Amino acid sequence: MSIGAKGSEHREQENSVDLQGKRLLVTGADGFIGSHLCEQLVRQGHEVRAFTLYNSFNSWGWLDTLDPAVLSKLDVFSGDIRDPHGVRAAMDGCQVVFHLAALIAIPYSYHSPDTYVDTNIRGTLNLLQAARTTGVERFVQTSTSEVYGTALFVPITEEHPLQGQSPYSASKIGADQMALAFQRSFETPVTVLRPFNTYGPRQSARAIIPTVITQIAQGKDVLKLGALHPTRDFSYVLDTVAGFIAAAQSDDAVGQVVNVGSNFEVSIQDLTATIAEVMGADVRIELDEQRLRPEASEVDRLWASNEKAREVLGWEPTYGGLDGLRRGLAATAEWFSNPSNLSRYKADIYNL
Repeated sequence: MSIGAKGSEHREQENSVDLQGKRLLVTGADGFIGSHLCEQLVRQGHEVRAFTLYNSFNSWGWLDTLDPAVLSKLDVFSGDIRDPHGVRAAMDGCQVVFHLAALIAIPYSYHSPDTYVDTNIRGTLNLLQAARTTGVERFVQTSTSEVYGTALFVPITEEHPLQGQSPYSASKIGADQMALAFQRSFETPVTVLRPFNTYGPRQSARAIIPTVITQIAQGKDVLKLGALHPTRDFSYVLDTVAGFIAAAQSDDAVGQVVNVGSNFEVSIQDLTATIAEVMGADVRIELDEQRLRPEASEVDRLWASNEKAREVLGWEPTYGGLDGLRRGLAATAEWFSNPSNLSRYKADIYNL
């Protein structure tokens, strides 16, 4: 059974949206979640246009590492979501949009907040304007659990107040609200999907799980980490991808914000211990001051309610709970421990 199959079967009984025969645009296709989404859509037999960030190296990011049989079926479009003309060209002939392209590194948003406004807010506006004029059938906007800030109550439902505790989260709040405004103002068929902390193969080393795994995989027994007390709700990437696909298929999701999370909370300290156990390592932790967020900017607690995802999308996590987390961490550690994959990471430096 494929990831999220139980939920997908449930929705097929109620949904009138069939993605077969439609051209699907995925922005941010060269990134972590975007590459997994493209891969899964191709394997399901869909026609996918993969929007990657133009660069002079002609690199398609993580798409370059896909099975050639999968990559050959992708229609790759290189451009920049900050350019409205390129965005309009990319969307031409597409009926469904998965908008994942964004600047996401929180520490870098302290350094260069201007770029987050340009990419995350204005870039999203460009996609929405193009979607409005081309008349797409579905637009799935990628949000983030960071928009909630430190939990005021748990588990966090979609009604939780929004708190911009970093320039990154503030820019994503702006992007989400722009998307919802287009749905209300112009009936653009928007769904805001709000994944909690996604992890898995290909994730950037700026995130906590790759940070721990890559250091252990390189033989380090002293791990340099930041704050250990915050809690997070981690979702394995294949569960998150299943949530995106379910959101695009759901009539009931239009105009809605939907959390995708495991409904399971774990502290960074306990997470690190679990990773070490899964990898058979004996480690100790050393505080690295540069990895700490400013005090009022640190999000201390995230724990998702996924009740709405179950009701509206028919989605539920395959990697939920402690058992699911351990299985997901084992698969992630196995991928990172492959020398050809590990060589892509610089575990000895702090990644912004």
